[in-house]
Amino acid sequence: MKSYKKQDFPVSEIRRFLEPGPVVLVSSAWKSERNIMTMGWHMVMEFSPSLVGCLISSGNHSYEMISRSKNCVINVPTVDLAKTVAGIGNCSGAEVDKFRKFKLTALEPEVVTAPLIAECYANLECKLVDGRLRDKYNFFIFEVVKAHAPRTPKYPKTIHYRGDGQFMVAGRSLNLRKLFKAGML
Repeated sequence: MKSYKKQDFPVSEIRRFLEPGPVVLVSSAWKSERNIMTMGWHMVMEFSPSLVGCLISSGNHSYEMISRSKNCVINVPTVDLAKTVAGIGNCSGAEVDKFRKFKLTALEPEVVTAPLIAECYANLECKLVDGRLRDKYNFFIFEVVKAHAPRTPKYPKTIHYRGDGQFMVAGRSLNLRKLFKAGML
C-alpha cells in the first residue's frame, strides 16, 4: 500500500479534496423572475425522506429568491455543459436572464414553482424543509419531492469542481458491491 510524503497545505484550499459531488445548476423563481446559479457545495443528508443540504451565499441573487419561494430545482449537468456551467457561475442573475443568455430550455415543474433545465441530465424538484441555519451559515435543507432522470446512461459524465478554475470529469466506475453487507449499499 502506498504512503505519501506530506507537507503543510493551506486550509483555505482543502475544498479540492472534499468537494462532495457534481457541480449542479440550481434554478429558482420568485414572482415573475427566474434564475440559475452554479453550486458545488451540497450533500445528501438522508435517504427517506430524501434530504439535501446546500450552501447558498447570501450574496447570491438566488438566495433571496429561494428564501422567499421556499423551493428550487437542483439540475445535474453533464460534461457537455461545462463551459455553460462556468459561464452561469460567473455572471449575476440580477443583471441577466441566464436561461436566455445561455440558451437553456426552462421546463414546467410538477411540484415546485422553479423551472427545470431540459438540457441537464437530472432535475430534482426541492422544497425547503429547514432554514434554521440559513441566516447564520447560508445553509438550506431541502427535501427532494420529485425527481426526473433518464434510465441511461446509469452513470453520466458529471463535472466536479476542484477549485482554482479546475474541474474533474467523473471517470471510470469501480464496482465493489460484493464487499458490502446487505442493507449497507
